[in-house]
Amino acid sequence: MNLDLETILFFVMSTFAVASALLMITRKNPITSALYLILNFFCVSGLYLLLKAQFIAIIQVLVYMGAIMVLFLFVIMLLNLQDESK
Repeated sequence: MNLDLETILFFVMSTFAVASALLMITRKNPITSALYLILNFFCVSGLYLLLKAQFIAIIQVLVYMGAIMVLFLFVIMLLNLQDESK
């Protein structure tokens, strides 16, 4: 197996993508979950760049991170989730 820089980056990016996806669905705090989702979007867009699909990588960042994450964070802030222990 030839371990060049592209192969190593692919394994690192894919490991970070899987780890951030698992951390995203296991966190109780929605803000932390949204931050792990942003990390996942960056890793997936990096994987697209490694696969030489630059247009899809740019669309991944623009559409998902620019629009969907802003809406997701807006809904989290709009709900004003507070601790019910008082």
